[in-house]
Amino acid sequence: MLSPDLPALIFLVLLANGTPLIVQKVLGHRYSQPIDGDCRFIDGWPLLGQAKTLRGVACAIVVTTAAAPVVGLGWKIGLLVGSLAMVGDLFSSFVKRRLGRTSSSPIIGIDQIPESLFPLLACTGPLSLTITNVAIGVAIFFVGELLVSRLLYAFDLRDPPY
Repeated sequence: MLSPDLPALIFLVLLANGTPLIVQKVLGHRYSQPIDGDCRFIDGWPLLGQAKTLRGVACAIVVTTAAAPVVGLGWKIGLLVGSLAMVGDLFSSFVKRRLGRTSSSPIIGIDQIPESLFPLLACTGPLSLTITNVAIGVAIFFVGELLVSRLLYAFDLRDPPY
């Protein structure tokens, strides 16, 4: 049985992942300090890359935390979802750099799965989600993110979509 909280959770994951793109468009390069401080990993590639900023992560967490009560979930769930969506996004960037991919270069699956899987798994306890709910949520986010990516590109909010 699907959890009644699943649509709200998927919305929060989409919001967490879309917020840094919108903030970047609004603020440009102001306050855009890279999280990795331009450090390089032992393989010579950036640890995360220029696109992963403190501003983007902070805004994603704040916006998701504030939006959670609006969609019927508590702020703590919003904080959890926003934080772990960003951990998933940073993990994806780390993996892509290890694969020799440049910042913002797309890899289908790696770009979508961790940033939805991590927060949904974390909500299994507090919201009594099943593994089926998590799998369905990741699948919906995966398809939705690909579609939203095209929409954001149409509004010049992101680089070319997948």
